[in-house]
Amino acid sequence: MKLKADSVKDILIHLGIIVTLGLIIVLTFFYIYLPVTTHHGESITVPQLEGVHLDELDEFLLERDLRFEVTEDSGYSAEYPPLTVLSQNPKEGKKVKENRKIYVSLNATSPPNVKMPKLVDGSLKNAQMVLESYGLLLGDITYEPHEFQNAVLKQKFNGKEIEAGSDIAKGSTIDLVIGNGLGRPFAMPELVGNNREDAEFIIVGSGLQIGKVRTREDDEKASGIVLQQYPEAGSSVRTGNQVDIWVVAPKNQEQLLTPDKI
Repeated sequence: MKLKADSVKDILIHLGIIVTLGLIIVLTFFYIYLPVTTHHGESITVPQLEGVHLDELDEFLLERDLRFEVTEDSGYSAEYPPLTVLSQNPKEGKKVKENRKIYVSLNATSPPNVKMPKLVDGSLKNAQMVLESYGLLLGDITYEPHEFQNAVLKQKFNGKEIEAGSDIAKGSTIDLVIGNGLGRPFAMPELVGNNREDAEFIIVGSGLQIGKVRTREDDEKASGIVLQQYPEAGSSVRTGNQVDIWVVAPKNQEQLLTPDKI
């Protein structure tokens, strides 16, 4: 019986040794070997990629044990050269594992076209917001005498006025002519009795604008003589105000002339 008890004891001892060794092997594998070989628990901080050119991107990320892939989505920003990174995912500062792929979108090689918005007759503040929403840049601001302060009088591109709806490259610079609201009031000159050419010369020379030019029959006065004006002579006007005139028309002719036909 004693021999049998000793045999059972030996078996239990050997089983204990085997179990212990097994636990040691398992714990060593999961808590020592795997962490060492897979860098378990280690992480890499995603760097800032915005503004990095495509040619530099591969080397830039390989040095940090990261990869990249260019997404199909592209955009355009005048702030960066073509083929530079505009956005990234994951974002800068995120913690990722090594060899993680970073998805990037690149700046387009050429800007897309947008429709020029209508800025004239609006305020300067509104024009700034509209230009930004269209991806256009605000350029030079010049001021002209006008009764309404900060009103947009003209919108220009490359020195020439540009109409609303015209195609223009995104990122283009738009110059604005703004009313200064500083036109001082003065007495409206007398135009009645002058011929049309002289009246227009007086209007422009006074810092006023030619408005509507209408014709009216009058058998007693020569063709082209100013019969009526608005505002009337002596009334208070400001620089930039429009002046309408009525002139004698050739007999049997009624017509309305606009400034672009003058």
